[in-house]
Amino acid sequence: MFKKFLILIAVLIVTSCAPVLHQDYMKRGIFDANLSEIEQNPNLNAGQLFIFGGVIVHTTATKEGSIIEGIYVPVNSRGYLKGLYGGNGRFRAIYRGREFLDPLIFSEKREITLAAEFLGTRRGKIGELDYIFPFFEIKEVYLWEEIRQRDYYYNYYPPQPFYYPPSYYRNRYYSPWWYY
Repeated sequence: MFKKFLILIAVLIVTSCAPVLHQDYMKRGIFDANLSEIEQNPNLNAGQLFIFGGVIVHTTATKEGSIIEGIYVPVNSRGYLKGLYGGNGRFRAIYRGREFLDPLIFSEKREITLAAEFLGTRRGKIGELDYIFPFFEIKEVYLWEEIRQRDYYYNYYPPQPFYYPPSYYRNRYYSPWWYY
């Protein structure tokens, strides 16, 4: 029984440190590239596999495939997003897989990690601004779990000489008198 427990713990430890993308892509891909460096040398970087993250701006389904526009976020050696995602530039990436990436699932503000091959640059627009996007072909994508904001219910009842049931405090637009 103790051996089974140790094996279970060992498996949990090993899998908790696993990379988010397939091991083959993680070995071949380039992690530490800056998006501006990729844009400046499109001929030199064409055809190379990059591992990077992003925050989805929007996803569109086209005849070519699903196109994700995102804000670039660097990742660590296991594919986990690191740092803030402000001001790192934007990219576009196409997924030509058997199934399309549903825009409702791959929606705005969702975080992703990509293994993608650099194809070159393409002109596009951000609002009315002309922008040159680095363009990638997605080999593998990992969609991070959506973080949802929770509504918390104040559920603390200090000892008092009298007691109001919890239903008394529910659906009130103000906090109990002891909260202030």
